[in-house]
Amino acid sequence: MKPGAQAEQTAARYLQQHGLKLLQANFRCRFGEIDLILRDGETLVFAEVRLRSRSDFGGAAASIDRRKQGKLIRAAQLYLASLAHLPPCRFDALLLLSADGAEGVEWIKNAFEV
Repeated sequence: MKPGAQAEQTAARYLQQHGLKLLQANFRCRFGEIDLILRDGETLVFAEVRLRSRSDFGGAAASIDRRKQGKLIRAAQLYLASLAHLPPCRFDALLLLSADGAEGVEWIKNAFEV
């Protein structure tokens, strides 16, 4: 398994252990991909998983720049268009230093606002 796919599985397990329900992994559309879509109570969570073994160039959090945020927002809008009603939503980021999460998982809720 590739490190990125393993990191996404690790992040999904981590979030499920914290009470979120996984709805879909790797939602792909013409705008890009959303790594994980989950439900946290009534809130729909679009989660971006970042694996960075080094902190050069700002680390994992810095890699979710405005361009990446725009792609995530457009992909989320397309996903939301398929729903009968619009729930509250947020964008979270999960930052890992190792694919298996052995060095910990940093969970940033509301990583950016729309």
